[in-house]
Amino acid sequence: MSYPSRDEILSYSKGWVASFLNFLPGLGSGYLYQRRWKPYFFTITASTAWFALGFILQGDTEPSQSEQIIGISGLFFISIVTVIEANLAFKKASNKTKAEKEKIISSEKKGWFK
Repeated sequence: MSYPSRDEILSYSKGWVASFLNFLPGLGSGYLYQRRWKPYFFTITASTAWFALGFILQGDTEPSQSEQIIGISGLFFISIVTVIEANLAFKKASNKTKAEKEKIISSEKKGWFK
């Protein structure tokens, strides 16, 4: 029994589901679906740092509407970047897996009666 490789696990997932999960909450949930831990923790760290930076810069005052828009647009930017990255990683892994399967199939068809 062999365990699936990292690329096989990633290619078996659905790219649109990972992209949707990365976009909707904006916290890298699609990376959990794809079982990609490093990008997930990087996304969580980036989102936490963005919130912390907002709290530090805000101080004791209530944020203005422009500051709120900047905060939301920063989270939107993080989610868009993760959507694009998750989709590209899925496509790369699925193309690599297809190429490996085609290579295995073509190597098995050698001979006259096989």
